[in-house]
Amino acid sequence: MSISDVIRKRRSVRSFDGTPLRDEDIQKLMAFAAQADNPYQLPIRWQLLNAKQTGLSSPVIVGEDAFLAGTMQRVPFAEEAFGYSFEQIVLFAASIGVGTTWIAGTMDRAAFERAAGVAEGEVMPCVTPLGYPAKKMSFRETVMRKGVRADSRLPFETLFFEGSFGRPLSPDNACKLHDALETVRLAPSAVNKQPWRTVVCGDRVHFYEKRGKPLAEGAWDIQKIDMGIALCHFALAAQESGIPVSFLREDPGLAHGTDTFYIASYQLEG
Repeated sequence: MSISDVIRKRRSVRSFDGTPLRDEDIQKLMAFAAQADNPYQLPIRWQLLNAKQTGLSSPVIVGEDAFLAGTMQRVPFAEEAFGYSFEQIVLFAASIGVGTTWIAGTMDRAAFERAAGVAEGEVMPCVTPLGYPAKKMSFRETVMRKGVRADSRLPFETLFFEGSFGRPLSPDNACKLHDALETVRLAPSAVNKQPWRTVVCGDRVHFYEKRGKPLAEGAWDIQKIDMGIALCHFALAAQESGIPVSFLREDPGLAHGTDTFYIASYQLEG
């Protein structure tokens, strides 16, 4: 299955069937996590936490077998790097039939941090439960998905622009970048805020965060984690479409609103 197909078919799973993860799936997941990278070149320590042995749980999750936690130093760009690397693992899990969902606020953070051995100066922004999706969503999950309109996304023209923020980019005019941008549009985000805004300027694609009401999750910006997810989707889908890209942080100085902040860019090669 192509990465674009995985992105289109994957959904957040909050109802699991209770079956323990197969050893081969654990080995595949942890091997993949060990080599998951990010363009900021920041290291992340990944751990598999057994739900029963540690007593860890989340009030919005049913039937999970384990949790995957990532710990890293609290340094500049930690959020974007974490989102980028974690999303690679989430997509890989989906490709082998393992369900996941990003969890930041709906957990006993202190308990998870103790189980993961988070040290001073480190941060564990999010975790995901791991397991095999149940045949039917729980009532709780159905209500949650409706509450955040989980199956809805903002229109293409609201998220993507050409040359400046005053020129919305239509799907028909996106040309070779259409598929890569569409995977960005479909990306998951905290409470489905979809904070990414992208401006295509010639051979560069600039990513911005449109910041909404802050989500109280420690001293970091949850939406920057979402931006890391968006950067990941674009890079993976562009490369799959035969479009080599290189990552850079060079603010183009485009005019934008006071609630909008530059994150990073991709240079289209060739």
